[in-house]
Amino acid sequence: MDKSSDSSSSKTPSKMAAATFRCPPELLLRPLVRRGSQVTLKPKLTANISTSSAKNTYKAAVCEDYDKPLVVRDMPSASPGELEPGMVRVAVQCCAVNFADILICKGKYQVKIPTPFVPGSEIAGKITDVGENVRMFQKGDRVFGHCQLNGFSGEAIASAQSMWKIPPSVSFEEAASIPTSYGTAMLALTQRAKIRSGETVLVTAAAGGVGLATVDLAKHVFNATVIGAAGGPEKCALVKRRGADHVIDYTKENIRERIREITDGNGVNIVCDSVGGDLFTQCLKSLSWEGRIVVIGFASGTIPKIPANLLLLKNAAATGVWWGEHKTKNPGAFRRSVDHCVDHLLTGQLQPYISKTFPLSKINEAFEYVQTRKSSGKVLVNITESVG
Repeated sequence: MDKSSDSSSSKTPSKMAAATFRCPPELLLRPLVRRGSQVTLKPKLTANISTSSAKNTYKAAVCEDYDKPLVVRDMPSASPGELEPGMVRVAVQCCAVNFADILICKGKYQVKIPTPFVPGSEIAGKITDVGENVRMFQKGDRVFGHCQLNGFSGEAIASAQSMWKIPPSVSFEEAASIPTSYGTAMLALTQRAKIRSGETVLVTAAAGGVGLATVDLAKHVFNATVIGAAGGPEKCALVKRRGADHVIDYTKENIRERIREITDGNGVNIVCDSVGGDLFTQCLKSLSWEGRIVVIGFASGTIPKIPANLLLLKNAAATGVWWGEHKTKNPGAFRRSVDHCVDHLLTGQLQPYISKTFPLSKINEAFEYVQTRKSSGKVLVNITESVG
């Protein structure tokens, strides 16, 4: 691992709401937010959010009101045996910060959660209890994966199908940085783009969580020539250090001209795009014959219109990837995407990048760090560090 530093309702969430949470968190559909397209979700929490005199408690960062700082306070632990079938209870060690967490706490995400609630979904920790029909885990197992909510707390409940065991040589921090970013990147490159060794891959938003994971996989696992596009010299330098053969600073360089120069006019075989907008069109025009462009997200806030004539002229393909939805639509691919990343991590081929880790007491500072785009790769909150 590389570091640069350092509501309580019992109703089951609707399928649409649950699916929304499986979307890559940092790549939410911002145009939907701007149009005010929201679904109100009454979250199923691990415990009632209320002042409690219970003997067993844990710390949690609670969103008590939209667009207000989170409040770290004690929460009552659930009683043993209260789990539904197929679920596990996890003592959370660390949780990744994603941009969707921030929007949810502002009440601006496409799923609106009534306050109070505990945000956070990408976790690593130890299992403390298992529900019926759970065969793959037992108490004491070190695990990582996804929960719908409650990640920024000492205790969370998740589906066993959304969790993986942490190998002995892998830290909690490394594990928490894997599932969404590397799972998305793996599916984008293999299932959607069908990458072949030696091809040229262009990655936009290359300094982000999914971007750096895509650079890492494309270069160190699939032996591709990697071009990373990012905003600003510092982020471009980071992308270069993480394995990209070439970098493009799209704040001052024309991406089409640079790709033409880098590839001697041949174009790139694969584009993994997390930006959308006008940049998507530039990338599409930069494809080689029989090139493939994979839509991962729309960080620009603009969903592009695809000029289909370019697909015809280049015999090209445009496709999309939604990693989380594979949990229900293709559970085998869902689990394999992370399994394979863990395998490559253990061989030393992959190195997740964590730009900064905050203690739970600094959760609001962590949100600000991500919101102001100071972060690269993953930002984590260590739940077990002092919150005094």
